[in-house]
Amino acid sequence: MSTMRIPESITGSAGAPSGAHRRIVEQICSRWPENRPGPSLERISALCELLGSPQHAAPVIQITGTNGKGSTAIIIDSLLRAMGLRTGRFTSPHLQDISERICIDGRPISSARFDDIWHQIEPMVAMVDEQQLGGIAMTFFEVMTGMAFAAFADAPVDVMVMEVGMGGRWDATNVADASVAVVGPVGLDHMEYLGDTIAQIAAEKAGIIKAGSIAVLADQEPQAAMVLQERCLEVGVPMVREGVDFGLLDRQLAVGGQLVQIQTASGPIADLHLPLYGAHMAHNAAVSVAAVEAFLGGKGLEPKLIETGFAQVKAPARLETVHREPTVVLDTCHNPQGAQATMAALSEAFDINPLVGVVAMMSDKQVDAVLGIFEESMDSIVVTKVSDSPRAMPVDELAEIAEDIFGSARVHRAQDVATALDAAMNLAQAGGERGGVLVAGSVWLAGQARELLGVTGDQRSADPLQFSVADAPEPPADAGPGRN
Repeated sequence: MSTMRIPESITGSAGAPSGAHRRIVEQICSRWPENRPGPSLERISALCELLGSPQHAAPVIQITGTNGKGSTAIIIDSLLRAMGLRTGRFTSPHLQDISERICIDGRPISSARFDDIWHQIEPMVAMVDEQQLGGIAMTFFEVMTGMAFAAFADAPVDVMVMEVGMGGRWDATNVADASVAVVGPVGLDHMEYLGDTIAQIAAEKAGIIKAGSIAVLADQEPQAAMVLQERCLEVGVPMVREGVDFGLLDRQLAVGGQLVQIQTASGPIADLHLPLYGAHMAHNAAVSVAAVEAFLGGKGLEPKLIETGFAQVKAPARLETVHREPTVVLDTCHNPQGAQATMAALSEAFDINPLVGVVAMMSDKQVDAVLGIFEESMDSIVVTKVSDSPRAMPVDELAEIAEDIFGSARVHRAQDVATALDAAMNLAQAGGERGGVLVAGSVWLAGQARELLGVTGDQRSADPLQFSVADAPEPPADAGPGRN
């Protein structure tokens, strides 16, 4: 039986957020959830006007797409900091702590700073709430976006890197007019809000491309490419396209990541070490370099600067190893495109056999399709349910779907994440020295697993040796509404 000791920092010791901070987080999280966007810029525009238009305090690089937005934002941020620029980065959802969403100079703001920003903007939020614009008060995501803009203006930062929450056209981040509008690969997700086809979803995401910006477009399905190019022509902005103006030329596996060769504005650059796994991350890196070069007016980046920027990239829960003996890897993939990329990268970079999955998913996701992809590589699966999410698919319902795909003999059930991790680690250890665990299917699941395994921030636990279900902590109070 494997037992893991939970570090004190997770069980509520010194350094834990204050009661006042928890109450603030609970107050913000009680608002309209981010998985149900209020399709209007009225409320965030009204708040920003009351705040003195902080979204205009620095130039903005905005990122949308179906997968890879967060990783691309992280890499862009790192490249900008390698240039000596002060950055503000807003991403969503968070893994463990709500403050992760607002980063300055690559680091999340403190709980105390988070509280200060809330106290500064709370009266203005209340004023917008009273107006009931669009029939509702400000949503959770709108408030968080307003807080990010306020934090960045107050810092101040040189560049804001803003990840779109959902879609683009009506996303709260779109109250800003981006200098560079980055569109990652467009796929099928959030169809109930964005549309049932690639073209419809691309049209929503194309809303971040506005007159005066430069559009950086990742390689796309033909339907998406046509929509995005038409948008660029409509508003009269230049396009920087993967496969035409920049691209990934070559990649090979390396210790701790991969070596990539990319085509940049100044020509091909080889032997760049990227501390992330998978072809999808190599493409994200190429897009990120193109975005920063577009921000500089088309000027190519020096190889040394790219090396420095890549070297400091930290992307938690993107094929992140958080435990040894057995190996436990976390990933945030939660839709078919993400699952395909994750499983291909895992197969390439990790020698795990047998592979045991720990999977929890939200009911509004393409569960059958994702499980079908997992089945091709996972020898067995432990299905579970994340805590405190009304969208979480019940264990028995997820298990029934999994049994239709995997067969009942390969499916195990666990009523909570701690029990699921314990069961999966035991199954992996029973399979021999190469046995390992992949935790995937939900951002929320990755965050809860990180908590249980004693990993905080972008650093894994110093002593991740023994796991005990009895010692498992409660999930963080600021889990946040509506995460994937």
